[in-house]
Amino acid sequence: MAIAAPQAPAADKPLIHLTPKTVWLIFGALMAGMFMSSLDQSIVGTAMPTIVGELNGVEHQGWVVTAYILGIAIVMPLYGKFGDLWGRRWPFLIAIGLFTIASAGAGFAQSFGELVFWRGVQGLGGGGLMILSQAIIADIVPAKDRGKYMGPMGALFGISAVVGPLIGGFFTQHADWRWCFWINIPIGVAAFLVAWFTLKLPTHRSGKKIDVAGIFFMVIATTGLVLATSWSSWTGNRGYDWSDPGLLTLVIGTLVSIAAFIMVELRAEEPLLPLRLFKNPTFTIATAIGLILGMGMFAALAFLPTFLQMSTGAGVTESGFLLLPMMVGVMITAIGSGLAITRTGHYKIYPVVGLAITTGGVAWLTQITGDMSMWLFGAMIFVLGAGMGLVMQTIVLAVQNSVDPHEIGTATSTNNFFREIGAAVGTALFSTVFTTKLADNLSEVFAGVPAGSGADAASLTPAAVQALPEPLKTGVVDAFTNALAPSFWYLVPVIAVGFVLSLFLREVKLSDVAGMVARGEALAADGSGVVTETVDGAIVVDDLSAGELPTQRDSAADQVDASARQ
Repeated sequence: MAIAAPQAPAADKPLIHLTPKTVWLIFGALMAGMFMSSLDQSIVGTAMPTIVGELNGVEHQGWVVTAYILGIAIVMPLYGKFGDLWGRRWPFLIAIGLFTIASAGAGFAQSFGELVFWRGVQGLGGGGLMILSQAIIADIVPAKDRGKYMGPMGALFGISAVVGPLIGGFFTQHADWRWCFWINIPIGVAAFLVAWFTLKLPTHRSGKKIDVAGIFFMVIATTGLVLATSWSSWTGNRGYDWSDPGLLTLVIGTLVSIAAFIMVELRAEEPLLPLRLFKNPTFTIATAIGLILGMGMFAALAFLPTFLQMSTGAGVTESGFLLLPMMVGVMITAIGSGLAITRTGHYKIYPVVGLAITTGGVAWLTQITGDMSMWLFGAMIFVLGAGMGLVMQTIVLAVQNSVDPHEIGTATSTNNFFREIGAAVGTALFSTVFTTKLADNLSEVFAGVPAGSGADAASLTPAAVQALPEPLKTGVVDAFTNALAPSFWYLVPVIAVGFVLSLFLREVKLSDVAGMVARGEALAADGSGVVTETVDGAIVVDDLSAGELPTQRDSAADQVDASARQ
């Protein structure tokens, strides 16, 4: 792969230097956007019992999380592809704006249906924040140095997974659960302003046709898949009645859409999701691991705060604090592995060890009880967090390093797309298993309660549980515990499959060329790299890798190309 020849800078145009200082400024803007997006996957955790109780949505509570994840999954391939075609600056700004507006809508929702709708719209913005952040880092930082940036990004997911429930619990207990969404408004405005002034990246004009048919069938197939897996949650039906014409239509329509999507992508001039990427074994295995991790990680995290509040009697805020060990585990391993990868250049060992630990951590969670020691619970989730921290961003790095630099956004979004599909399907299935068992347990508990007594299984909140007389209170606590703990057994074999796959992950030597440099958008030559693209009329200069001759750049870029063809 040849790199575009350097272009002399115009004397009347200011230069934008990709110095380490500039990269860290851009990194700050990306982290702010990612924090908002990842925070909203967990902030409703501690608030959910109160939210669904007030809005009468206990039996459908999984949709508060599923709608957000579905929105993210639908738009991830779009942001990745459009970023590759036209540049990532404007899509990133649009994603922040969309997310902020939807947060206001969710905060003012007056019914459970409205809340679910705005959560879906939030996902449409959140998907861009996640994907574009990871792709922009690949644009400006070589793979060999990317670990020290990807590590904090991975840690951010762990931090938000714990800080989210903590903030959600604080607002629910001391103010109003609606602040779980309103808090995004000032953060979103601030992130937008920071990104506007710091996120100076090239924009392009692409004459390639947009894969409209691929987009259509991807949206239909993704939506159908999530609706089918969460059938019991959103319909209120008990299990799957295959004589139901609505269910049959949904399943058949989903399968037809998946088949149509595959056929369209094989023939499209510029496919939304290039199927040729799956010929690359590193990409395929890393993406499969992402799918599996998504199924296990989000399903496990979504209902732990509910367990703590309903079964252990922990307060709303306290249940958030009790998840701190998980944050510590993720931070330690994500940042530590990122620094180690930068130092050694090797990454395969971390997903292998991480998935082994995660499998053990989920199996350990099957032993939770309502009267267990919180020190023991902390140890359980610390192990789970430590395992996830070793895996999440490492597989993204492996994917980005194994593909052509022109497809970094598409490859990153595809990997994350399958992870979010796994999260949506995993959460939906786990929610179905959990809520079905919970409904059975609660029906037994309230079977002898006379109507009009004020005790109602459909509108239980943590406060209502604590106010119940004995033996109803103990019965409800046992109902939640006995429904959740066995459900984790469904996740253990799933994550174990991910561990087996990680053993076959091929390690490709990390490239020393940033994506923009490899694509000819930034080029260091004799210490003064100049790009062939402009940003708002200004020429971009890459000083991060200055000092290498053009021939060295060509050689490094060819190495990336060769890796992509393996």
